[in-house]
Amino acid sequence: MHIGPARDAEGDFTAFISAYWSRLVKTAYMLTGDFHEAEDLVQTTLIKVHARWDQVRREDADAYVRRALVNNNRSRHRRRRVVHWLTPLLPDRPQRSGETERLEQRDVLMEALAELPERQRAVVVLRYWEDLEVGEVARTLGCTPGTVKSQASRALAKLREHPALAAHDRADLGGAA
Repeated sequence: MHIGPARDAEGDFTAFISAYWSRLVKTAYMLTGDFHEAEDLVQTTLIKVHARWDQVRREDADAYVRRALVNNNRSRHRRRRVVHWLTPLLPDRPQRSGETERLEQRDVLMEALAELPERQRAVVVLRYWEDLEVGEVARTLGCTPGTVKSQASRALAKLREHPALAAHDRADLGGAA
């Protein structure tokens, strides 16, 4: 009976989850636009990854899980589940004025991201939220660097033209039209 390596793999997986859980949920939130969907997406992804964890090279684990997260999000879109509009945080404490503004900015950004096509949204999240290089985004999405660049360019153009972002920018400038 050879228990040692299995325990090491299990310990590695647990350590990975402990180290990356928060970041994975934030990335998933940017992909899904809903906190609860994000947690479900991360949990589903980690369940699938756990089954193959012994085959994942530890130095590639972050990229492997990130790619699995994006692929599982694509599958989620294909199933066209009913969207539940839930409040991501319970208002259990009064918000400070800076916090309120930050939440409003986040909501505006999430509204604009939600209207991007799924692939453009994934490119924007991986490239600008995760701060990945073009080549790494391409490997994660299984496409060419040129596709990443063109999708990012199109997505940023759509975001610049999005009415909610434009209105928010005008409000930041003192209401000037």
